[in-house]
Amino acid sequence: MGSVTGEILPLALGIAISPIPIIAAILMLLSPKARGTSLGFLLGWLLGIVVAVVLFTLLSSVIPQGDADDPKPVAGVIKIILGAALLLLAVKQWRGRPKEGAEPAMPKWMSAIDTMTPGRGLVLGFLLSGLNPKNLLMGVAAGVAIGSGSLAVGEIVVSVVVFTVIAASTVAVPVIAYLAATSRMTGPLESLRKWLVHNNATVMAVLLLVIGVVLIGKGIGSF
Repeated sequence: MGSVTGEILPLALGIAISPIPIIAAILMLLSPKARGTSLGFLLGWLLGIVVAVVLFTLLSSVIPQGDADDPKPVAGVIKIILGAALLLLAVKQWRGRPKEGAEPAMPKWMSAIDTMTPGRGLVLGFLLSGLNPKNLLMGVAAGVAIGSGSLAVGEIVVSVVVFTVIAASTVAVPVIAYLAATSRMTGPLESLRKWLVHNNATVMAVLLLVIGVVLIGKGIGSF
């Protein structure tokens, strides 16, 4: 189980450090309907992560299994392909970073957060975690690692829980902290939002590059 945990930890961190959902959560916490919308968003974020990793863990069960030390060429090829896709996304993020002094362009849906309902917050959280291309690639990679790791059912459950907790932590922590201490968190959250807005592309480019290289290395090691 240790080797599988080592594989899924960087993937979970890759989802956790994604700036856009963190920015969205902060904007919801600074909106008039902060409590309901942010909790809905957090629930959708958790559901999206769980659905993606569980689905691909189940699908990976069709990959030929052997002893833990046996080569796993099919899983290796999948990891190499996923790693290459993440490298391409890293290049795209780096090339799309704003020029120095320019105001970064943010998704248009963020302008509607002030009027968003808890239900729409839930849907948005699900879409950003489960169907976002970058997160989906990492969810696929985590599912393949867990499903092809020759784990017992209990170990699979623990792996999915560990992955979900880490991947969801950066959205969960500000939401819980804000609801627990609203007046004291407003200033720090606004400062964090501004930093993430201006460094979104750079953070994601570096993150995707590192995870892509790790995945390719793991894939090569599976032969």
